[in-house]
Amino acid sequence: MGSTKDKVTGAANEAAVKAKQAAGKAIGNKEMQAKGKAQELKGEGQQAVGKAKAAVKDAANKNL
Repeated sequence: MGSTKDKVTGAANEAAVKAKQAAGKAIGNKEMQAKGKAQELKGEGQQAVGKAKAAVKDAANKNL
């Protein structure tokens, strides 16, 4: 996956998570809230991977 796609996918996961966590909280479903938190962490990780890839690419381009 490219850095931009990683960042976009991570952001999309985080947006979906907020809805899932809110729904879980609204209906009192702790399992849904926990799954939402796990998905949030996954989204944050994907965004971090995308940022790292972009940083490596930028550094490589500066050395050319």
